[in-house]
Amino acid sequence: MTVDFQPFIDTARLLYEGPWVAERYAAIEEFIETRPEELLPVTRGIIEPGGALRSVDAFKAQYRLQELKRQADTVWNTVDFMLTPTTGTIYTIDAVNADPVTLNSNLGYYTNFMNLLDYAAVAVPAGWRDGGLPGGITLFAPAFHDTALMHHAARLHHAAGLTLGATAQPVPPPPTPGERVDDTIRLVVCGAHMQGLPLNHQLTGRNARLVTTTRTAACYRLYALAGGPPFRPGLVRDEQQGTAIDVEVWELPLPELGGFIAGIPAPLGIGSVELADGSREKGFICEPYALAAARDITAFGGWRGFLESRGK
Repeated sequence: MTVDFQPFIDTARLLYEGPWVAERYAAIEEFIETRPEELLPVTRGIIEPGGALRSVDAFKAQYRLQELKRQADTVWNTVDFMLTPTTGTIYTIDAVNADPVTLNSNLGYYTNFMNLLDYAAVAVPAGWRDGGLPGGITLFAPAFHDTALMHHAARLHHAAGLTLGATAQPVPPPPTPGERVDDTIRLVVCGAHMQGLPLNHQLTGRNARLVTTTRTAACYRLYALAGGPPFRPGLVRDEQQGTAIDVEVWELPLPELGGFIAGIPAPLGIGSVELADGSREKGFICEPYALAAARDITAFGGWRGFLESRGK
């Protein structure tokens, strides 16, 4: 797919061409007003004009930034993250010293918009260019998607076959798609939190990632609970008449777990769910009292099967 990158570029220009330079002036106001000659000429040339900006310029730029962010954020309706060069090219130190403003501006072409748009980003070494200068790529996404970005970045870094910085140590292999990450917890979901369904945003909005699609052990029954929307199923263990139920396993950052659990309504809760391979993970379970007003939908094999039977 093609992405319109112009809103990102226009935002980047605001950083140095807009009133945000006044923030730099404010940070060193006493110094620049009493000892300006002690600043490097190029630094002084960038910051000094900030003292002449008006408050109205700041408000106009804020309105412009909000407009650009609305335009830029539409990309997240169709992609999970974006990958760009960290810099379009790379320069020697001598070249930067000869034309610092222009060349530093060029170096920030793909990154100067990150803070203003409130995005998360990570730069990854990607090898060497012709001539022996390094190159890299940047992955970025909306704020708080740091964990997912780091997973992707680790795989790309390892695939590049590089060492750790200037050391001779190889980059360690990243977690495999099914491997558990230490700062996460796995959750088994069986209903509206599954991929593409109405409550899945409660997982993706907390930077959860889908680990696998699988089935429970053959000892569960599934019920369509009363109430809704959103409509929800209840998973109940039944050793005598149970069967395997389709589920998804998601990996959620541990700091996000409390907020996720706080939003779970009765009669649902989090317990241990046995999967087809005999492993047990935390997941949605249902209190038995709710079954009196529920419909047994076990025969459909899972919540998606039930929805398909209703033409959903």
